[in-house]
Parts: sequence; C-alpha cells; structure tokens
Amino acid sequence: MKKKMTRIGNIGTIIRLSLLLMLVCGLLYPLALTGVAQVVSPEQANGSLIYDQQGEVIGSELIGQSFADPSFFQSRVSSINYDGAGSGSNNYAPSNPELKMRVQESIAAWQATNPDVPIADLPSDLLTNSGSGLDPHITPAAAEAQIPRISKRTGVPEIELRQLVEQHTEGRELGLFGSPRVNVLKLNLDLQKRI
Repeated sequence: MKKKMTRIGNIGTIIRLSLLLMLVCGLLYPLALTGVAQVVSPEQANGSLIYDQQGEVIGSELIGQSFADPSFFQSRVSSINYDGAGSGSNNYAPSNPELKMRVQESIAAWQATNPDVPIADLPSDLLTNSGSGLDPHITPAAAEAQIPRISKRTGVPEIELRQLVEQHTEGRELGLFGSPRVNVLKLNLDLQKRI
C-alpha cells in the first residue's frame, strides 16, 4: 500500500514539475527574451525590415528578392522562388542533371541580358543558389559583372555604379568570418534614387 502511494506521489510530482517547466520554458522565457530583444535591438527583433518613403514594408535585409527588371542588380538564383515562408534548396551534386540544366538556364538568361560580359568572367554566385535559397547578398564581383548592362539600361555612368557597389560592400563578419558581400535590395534601392 505504501509503495502504491509513493508511485502516485511520484506521478503527481512529475506532472507538477512538467507543468512548471512548460510554463517557464514555453511561455515566460520566450516572453522575457522577446521583451529584451525589443528593448535592446528592436529593428533586428522585428526582422530587419526595410521601408519605402511612404512607410510601407518593401522587404527585409535578411531575405533575398527577385528583381525581374534587368535595369536593376540581380540576386542569386533561388530554387524556392524567394518564398520566405520556407527555406532550403535541393542539395544537388555537381554531377546531377537537374543542377546542370538549371545552371545552363541561368547561363542562357545571363547571355540574353548581358551579351557584352563573357561567361568566363561570370561569378558562380549568379548561377547557383545559396543553401537556404534566400540569401540576400551577392559577391562584389557578381555586382561588378552586372554594371555594363545596368549602365546601358539606366544611363547611370559605370564609374558611378562601381562607387555605388563599393559603398554597399559589407566586410567580413567581425572582420574574420565569411567574404565581402553586397546586399542586393539595399543596392537597388540606392540605384533607384539615381535613375
């Protein structure tokens, strides 16, 4: 009888402890963390959103977007059509026929809008997507390769476009990690002011 009471007591303790942990870890901790984030860095806590002059959200500096107009800098290829609801991409091996076909399509699209830039000079990040399919950055070389096309279409001198790319080139994280990169949305917003 005493053993049975001990088991029932243990089950009650386990249930109470589980409810307490669910309350603390599932509700109080996330609320506290959200509150601290809103106070310390509200812009980042709200998704690093970018607004137009009317105060409308036009994107996030953390999520890549498609730019159909060839007068603007193009982002990396996205196998998920820049759908921010989910991320990920097909992790194709270099020998995969679907990857080869997608790269060939990207090369054909590039040649159609950039006939003056040889394929040999084309940075690979304009032909391949990132692991998430949502990377908002391209390399400075990928931005540079697009300058002749954009200059012809917009009338903005190439030297001015190079300066624009240079202004938007971000360095390595903490000076140590990653590579220099250019946020395409921010670059295009600045370009739009000059057109």
